[in-house]
Amino acid sequence: MGEGAALRALAEPNRRAILELVRDEPQSVGEIASHFDITPQAVSQHLRVLKDAGLVDEVRDGTRHLFVVRPEGFEPVRAFLETFWGAHLTNLKRASERRRGGRGDG
Repeated sequence: MGEGAALRALAEPNRRAILELVRDEPQSVGEIASHFDITPQAVSQHLRVLKDAGLVDEVRDGTRHLFVVRPEGFEPVRAFLETFWGAHLTNLKRASERRRGGRGDG
């Protein structure tokens, strides 16, 4: 799975909020739905998108289905964003060097 599916999943505000809820502790669909003004079915659909994107895992606790964040699922997103961060730092360094060179400070 690449960053595309993860970025599409993260684009939806309810999905980001769901990720925050299950970040530290597995929760059931009902527990998650109690935090939103949407139906449990809508929460299930959001969880399916997050699961398909590799951002959450579904685990069983007896008959309960619990959802929890998969930290490794965020790796492609992190790697993608780092490409911009590295370029930004390089550009910032060049701009700083040009300014110093233009003022005779360097």
